[in-house]
Amino acid sequence: MQYDNLHELISSSSGTRKYFLSLPFKIQTQLYEHNNYIHSSADLRLRLTQIEKYNRSVIVSESLNENFLN
Repeated sequence: MQYDNLHELISSSSGTRKYFLSLPFKIQTQLYEHNNYIHSSADLRLRLTQIEKYNRSVIVSESLNENFLN
């Protein structure tokens, strides 16, 4: 089922709400930054995967930068 945004999705679907609330707060916040682009639980999981990949790449980049500067 499609919803207008993430807020409507987690307000209307108890399963998705439970899943969303099981995520770390930082991830929840990042997902809410994409509120208008999440219309289904599939969108939520896809966006979560993208955010996790982004967060990992930032960690790697920061690590490489620290090693380079030291």
